[in-house]
Amino acid sequence: MVLAPGVRVGSDARMRCSVGVLVTFASFAPGQAPEAEALRLAGVFGDHMVLQREQPVRVWGRVAAGRQVVVRFGTHEVQARGDDQGAWMATLPAMAAKDVGQDLVVEAGAVVVVHDVLVGDVWLGCGQSNMAMGLDSCGDPAAVAAANNPAIRYRPYFEHFAGVAQTDLREPASWRVLAPDTAGPCSAAGYWFAHRVQPIAGVPIGLLECTVGGTEIECWMPPEAFSEFPELAPIAAQLQTAVAEWQNELVRSLPKVEAWLRDAKAAAAVGLPIPAAPRLRGHPNEDREHWVRTSSLWNGMVHPLLPFAVRGVLWYQGENNGSEQASYASKFRAMVATWRRAFGQELPFYYVQLPNYGRPNLGRPDGDPAGGDLGFAPCRMAQWSCATLPRVGMVVTIDCGDAQDIHPRDKRTVGERLARWALRNEYGQQIEPSGPLMQRVASEGSALRVHFAHKGTGLIVGERDAAGAIAVAPASALRVFAIAGADRQWHWAEATIEGDCVVLRSAAVPEPKAARYAYTACPSGPLLYNREGLPASPFRSDDW
Repeated sequence: MVLAPGVRVGSDARMRCSVGVLVTFASFAPGQAPEAEALRLAGVFGDHMVLQREQPVRVWGRVAAGRQVVVRFGTHEVQARGDDQGAWMATLPAMAAKDVGQDLVVEAGAVVVVHDVLVGDVWLGCGQSNMAMGLDSCGDPAAVAAANNPAIRYRPYFEHFAGVAQTDLREPASWRVLAPDTAGPCSAAGYWFAHRVQPIAGVPIGLLECTVGGTEIECWMPPEAFSEFPELAPIAAQLQTAVAEWQNELVRSLPKVEAWLRDAKAAAAVGLPIPAAPRLRGHPNEDREHWVRTSSLWNGMVHPLLPFAVRGVLWYQGENNGSEQASYASKFRAMVATWRRAFGQELPFYYVQLPNYGRPNLGRPDGDPAGGDLGFAPCRMAQWSCATLPRVGMVVTIDCGDAQDIHPRDKRTVGERLARWALRNEYGQQIEPSGPLMQRVASEGSALRVHFAHKGTGLIVGERDAAGAIAVAPASALRVFAIAGADRQWHWAEATIEGDCVVLRSAAVPEPKAARYAYTACPSGPLLYNREGLPASPFRSDDW
């Protein structure tokens, strides 16, 4: 007997019409129905999903208190029991990858079946609108039409700002099998990542999208990220003050609520219209008239996923913190540390450095050597400074943004560069994952020598064409290095590639002390690359 809407879908991955999970019930005696109906799975579980391979897989949800729950998947059967509040959790053993769909069956009087479940690698894609941006928003209908790989699945975009940490997602949803008719809403950066990784990894790839446009990094950080890092304590204090004021306001509203309740009961007793209830403010994390968004998306979107096993995190965020340098670096470091502790593993974090966007700086000789309009340049410096954290990888996108659009359409380059980090670190491919990253700047009399990590097979000056190809340009075309002496006055530098280094000189700076590269909103002209076609990160060696 079917008691909940749903369409049964078998293990054939070509069938994609499911609406939720099918719930069927064994026969039960009168009076047992409420207990049977209490069985449900956490919202992250849905038809066509991917479970994480080679890690214990927790399956959890709600049931009547004390009720035994049996979970079956493949040849495995595990049990759990609802606690006093009805919460239950069972753990399947670590499993090898499997690209043939199986049913995940949960039974506790009721039977909940999640259909067409694969086992592979699940990547959590987080951040702002550029991570959320769908494949169908990138102006490439041919890419959507060609997106046809049933070994790639994704759980679509959702949003939930919450005042307290949630134990479940706000609503369940089926995952989607990648095909031309489903690919459009899929995160474009996530899709191109999976498109590059899946054939090489040889396992199913699940993309668990966790994105909200226009959000600060503070939204995604757990409370302890602020309380445990002294430099971030003022942010925690701001939220605590807002919550305390809200609580006091609720207390002051109690007489109005009590008066309304008395009048409402009296009206109802004689059949009169019930008066409108007094309007109360919501929690500061949820009330958009008095919004304090700190930790709100952690509460509503990340915390509910903590029991779910994942392979790693893909992070594309920073536009809403674009003018920050030191503070953003502190926040990002705190977020990575606390997320890893919360998930119980040292998750790899592969993140996107903000791209070129804003007023172009023409470079030598016509632009401003100090940087001019900085735009996202400060946040790029923060992101660059975090690239040495363990098990992180930064994708440089200074060459594939759009000067006039904060949502550049070229997400293929972004996704494929993210994939290089995963392929090298997670899947054993011997490839260069990054463009050159400045390690140190050494003084050599009237010159500065810049040393780089990730030089690949050598440094070149290059320019990216509309198709994404890198054309080698003459060294003299590299016009976006600047140097300054003790007077802190910036001048354009002549840049020469010498082996694995770049040497900088300027007749106007006889004793240079500091260097900057592409430190502006939107650098113009050829840039520094390695021969693998990956661009160097913008940098500054000064802290002026």
